Amino acid sequence: MKNLVGACVFGQSGGPTSVINSSAAGVFLEALQQSNITAVYGAANGIKGILDEKFYDIGKEDKKELELLKYTPSSALGSVRYKLKSAETDDTDYKRILEVFQKYNVRYFFYNGGNDSMDTCNKVSKYLLAAGYDCNVIGVPKTIDNDLYGTDHCPGYASAAKYVATTMMELNLDAKVYDKPQVTVVEIMGRNAGWLTAAAALANHKGLGADLIYLPELPFDSEKFLLQVKSVMDKNNGKCIVAVSEGIKTSQGEYVAEALSKAEMAKDNFGHAQLGGLAVKLADLVGNKYGVKVRGIEFSLMQRCAAHLASKTDVEEAFRAGQEAVKAAVAGETDKMVVFEREMSSGRYACNFRLMDVAAAANTEKKVPLEWITEDGTMLGKEYIDYALPLIQGDCKAPLEDGLPRFAKLKKVLVK
Repeated sequence: MKNLVGACVFGQSGGPTSVINSSAAGVFLEALQQSNITAVYGAANGIKGILDEKFYDIGKEDKKELELLKYTPSSALGSVRYKLKSAETDDTDYKRILEVFQKYNVRYFFYNGGNDSMDTCNKVSKYLLAAGYDCNVIGVPKTIDNDLYGTDHCPGYASAAKYVATTMMELNLDAKVYDKPQVTVVEIMGRNAGWLTAAAALANHKGLGADLIYLPELPFDSEKFLLQVKSVMDKNNGKCIVAVSEGIKTSQGEYVAEALSKAEMAKDNFGHAQLGGLAVKLADLVGNKYGVKVRGIEFSLMQRCAAHLASKTDVEEAFRAGQEAVKAAVAGETDKMVVFEREMSSGRYACNFRLMDVAAAANTEKKVPLEWITEDGTMLGKEYIDYALPLIQGDCKAPLEDGLPRFAKLKKVLVK
């Protein structure tokens, strides 16, 4: 639908990243320049902000602060985990969204998130089309899990991967200084896809990585794990460093963290198990078996908010993704998601931007290719290194004030 004139709304959803606000900056700064966009709004806490009619007037923000969003981690507008039911089952939320869009003459809707967020985009777009309301809807990808279908990689992944690799190198140097045996187990985010845990292999590329890496793409066997740890200890003066995805499962499909604790995991609003605590459980398993000193380390939120280790490539691509979303919508595109296409024709990495039907990304997952997993399921091959290295290049940090980062400070003026 071309030549639409009206306001735009941008929302953020799901887990934050260190570059999600770079995409927000791309959307905001581009939208403010478009003559067809009469007002630029940020939805507080994603789709809930639309349902609750809580918008921030981005036109009243200082341009300098919007530019600082490029270097500011987490979700500046607030995030949400809210799953829309199908309109056929319950159209209450959809009627409310249409009511709010009509009230504010919203003709452009941009939603920034992962699989579930793209599902929201698709559902809203389809409903508005069926209702006869002209509004161009574009999904802006985001997830440190890197598991969105159809895109070479996702904004947020490279910076989180760089944090994982860097921290693994630092841990490696620390965990091996004593003359006594020690096993260190590091838990890294990743429910069903092991892309982020695979980043531990980048540390191996520099000779300071994990001895064993376990991804959820392959079933996990505790007895086999113990034997593999012992084999490494025997060859390495009693030392072993393990990187493990929080989402590893047994051959029966049960989360290992749940199997070891024998307690049912809590669920989030999307019905996903709330993972965590696996590293300590596996470390205890090793300690009880072999009587050695163990440490269980969970990177937790640090891996997704570590803007001090952000990849310049990631920051710039996230910003471009926001810009491209706005340009596409103004040009008449709708029900699409911005995707990244790797270009290596010149022998050097480059990223091209294109569009894909958002339905293709909704509730689908792209996993690490099994042929990239080597060493009896405990390591990543050269294919992964070649894939990931170009993405983590460059340094991109917030300016400093008194030696500390100066992050964006938005006024967040509510639209009345």
